[in-house]
Amino acid sequence: MLQPLIERAQERLEPQTLYVVATPIGNLSDITLHALAVLSKADLVCAEDTRVTGQLLAAYGIKAKLISVREQNEQAMTVKIIEALAAGQIVAQVSDAGSPAVCDPGSRLVAGVRAAGYKVSPVVGASAVIAALSVAGITAPDFYFAGFIPSKPSERRSVLTTWQNIAQTIVSYETPHRIEATLADMQALFPERVVMLAREITKTFETFLIGTPSELQAALAQDSNQSRGEMVLIVHPLENSHEDAIAPEAEQLLNLLLDDMPLKKACDIVHRTFSANKKQLYDLGLTLKSK
Repeated sequence: MLQPLIERAQERLEPQTLYVVATPIGNLSDITLHALAVLSKADLVCAEDTRVTGQLLAAYGIKAKLISVREQNEQAMTVKIIEALAAGQIVAQVSDAGSPAVCDPGSRLVAGVRAAGYKVSPVVGASAVIAALSVAGITAPDFYFAGFIPSKPSERRSVLTTWQNIAQTIVSYETPHRIEATLADMQALFPERVVMLAREITKTFETFLIGTPSELQAALAQDSNQSRGEMVLIVHPLENSHEDAIAPEAEQLLNLLLDDMPLKKACDIVHRTFSANKKQLYDLGLTLKSK
């Protein structure tokens, strides 16, 4: 049933085109039929790590000519890719996981190929950023993507300091060996802001922790496994100002929750669901309880 769809996709592939292919971020089944069509038809597959990509291709029975295009050789390899495109070939570009050229090698290759006059086409798929946002429960439509948080302590604190004044949702990547230091800096700079730590998305030990920086610190201290794996950090948007009214839906949920739980816990749930101001929620809760 699926093979005809793959073959139809292959028929639409164009020579002299660089296809930028998103691959799974963990679960191998998260690959698209379009990606399978491109990878099985491409004359060349540019991989960040040929061993990692080789395992992906083997899982789907795809045999392809792999070449290494990574940060250290990207500029030099761009010339060779352009030569392949000039010869009428189809070239696919992948990273170890997710979409190439987004906090991964590939942007120089894309720019060079386009500057040479050849078509560059995205093959969409898994994205750790969008996956994490989709389960964060944030209603605000805009967000600020910060990429990887700097590794040097002084640079990290400088970046996090600027986040104090960013009202939008902030999304970033972090590594296991730096997560504790990052949470400590967040606790010092914006202790009340809600943060979600999305870990090992789509993998066996996928977890989502949400709370203030200190609450996340406590969760990591209780379970060292929460400090392992690929990580996405989502800093929830700043609370609405005190003058902003609480949405009727938020008030309705608060009223329902107060029947079954303490005021503080009910306010916390509504705050995380609607990003409503905590003090306003608490004051409203007292009024509702008095009624």
